[in-house]
Amino acid sequence: MTRYWMGVASREHVQRGVKGGFAQVCHGKISTLKYMTAGDWLIYYSPTYDFGEKDACRCFTAIGTVDQGEPYTFEMSKDFIPWRRNVTFIKAKEVPIEPLIEKLTFIRDKKKWGFPFRRGSFEILRQDFELIARNMGAL
Repeated sequence: MTRYWMGVASREHVQRGVKGGFAQVCHGKISTLKYMTAGDWLIYYSPTYDFGEKDACRCFTAIGTVDQGEPYTFEMSKDFIPWRRNVTFIKAKEVPIEPLIEKLTFIRDKKKWGFPFRRGSFEILRQDFELIARNMGAL
């Protein structure tokens, strides 16, 4: 059964993952990566453009399917060895979140819409996935 996932990362980090064909969430923790299986879908939401900066992006920035294989570690530096999972990203446009907030079911409190994203990654319902994917031009 296909599952649908949301990852949260700066646009800069998402673009690095798209270019390299991998997903990395929750500052490199294995987190939800261990629950994903081949054929699942992943959408990235980017609250900012650059990691550690406050320049608001607030867009869904990438979408793709989880590849075969298990999560693996990758040594980015001696002090940082994050978990990753291979993902095949598809061509899609970036979409601002604001016009979709009222329709997204995982955002229960529309006034505090950013709260769910604080988790870093989480499963979403198919209807939320389809709404975002359609707006991104991916469906």
